[in-house]
Amino acid sequence: MKMMELGKTGIVTPQNAFGALPIQRVDMETAKKILRRAYEGGMTFYDTARAYSDSEEKLGAAFEGMRDKVYIATKTTAKTPEDFWKDLETSLRNLKTDYIDLYQLHFVQQCYAPGDGTGMYEALLQAKEEGKIRHIGITAHKIGIAEEIVQSGLYEVLQFPFSYLATDRDIALVESCKEAGVGFLAMKGLSGGLLTNAKACMAFMLQYDALPIWGVQRMEELEEWLDFFDEEPVLDEELKAVIAKDREELLDGFCRGCGYCSPCSVGIIISQCARISQMIRRAPSADWMTEYWQKEMERIEECTECGLCKTRCPYELDIPNLLKKNLADYRDIIAGRTKV
Repeated sequence: MKMMELGKTGIVTPQNAFGALPIQRVDMETAKKILRRAYEGGMTFYDTARAYSDSEEKLGAAFEGMRDKVYIATKTTAKTPEDFWKDLETSLRNLKTDYIDLYQLHFVQQCYAPGDGTGMYEALLQAKEEGKIRHIGITAHKIGIAEEIVQSGLYEVLQFPFSYLATDRDIALVESCKEAGVGFLAMKGLSGGLLTNAKACMAFMLQYDALPIWGVQRMEELEEWLDFFDEEPVLDEELKAVIAKDREELLDGFCRGCGYCSPCSVGIIISQCARISQMIRRAPSADWMTEYWQKEMERIEECTECGLCKTRCPYELDIPNLLKKNLADYRDIIAGRTKV
């Protein structure tokens, strides 16, 4: 497996990292087994966040006594220095460590800078001077903000959505990070579960100076990524055809399931209902056809088109229309008028 340095941080790791958001959904013992297996299989970089419920605690339990063998990145959604320090101390305690390799401002709506009045960048610098964090990072979902972050030269690492559904502008962002010496962490490499060919996803990623953090919840998922340590996938004609087909089907405005649009004023589970048709087709499961999901999909009829979800969507999707489109398609699938 290709080794890479994350920007100019000095963090050198295989280009195959662990995204720890999903392990909040499994119990402690299962999470520990998955995390230790990931390490045994070759993964050394682990990304989590305060927002991921008990994910940090599970990482802390799994890697207690072997802190120097792994790199741990976590994040804070704090918008004030007071909340920043509170989150940082909680993360250190949860992770059972006295330092964090990469500390990131999470899902930002601006490029925090020195003297901007928020005190956030100053807090990052102080935490670094105190040795509580070793490197400064930031995560964004909007391309304009991400570009501003790279141009600022203030951050050592940027985390941004990146997969083979990337636009030319997304790819240019990755290249600009390389030129500026900014490490690039690729989140949503599977586009929220819509991409199902792991070989194609990895082969695409290996073309760039990007460290993908694959979200892992089950041991069988992990083993698929660990297989690449023995044999890296090559972007051959077969995989290029897979990518071309997926891009043709998905690029016309799709929901990545990030959930930042929530909560809905009438209780619609937007992050699932706005992409359920694609999920049924791309990862067939009877679970999407249950009475529960049929009721949840019918709730779309109650949409008031208040527009709140549109203002929150990092990808600026027309969510009310996307929901209606999915409901019509879903009804056809349930009624057997459309085959999947």
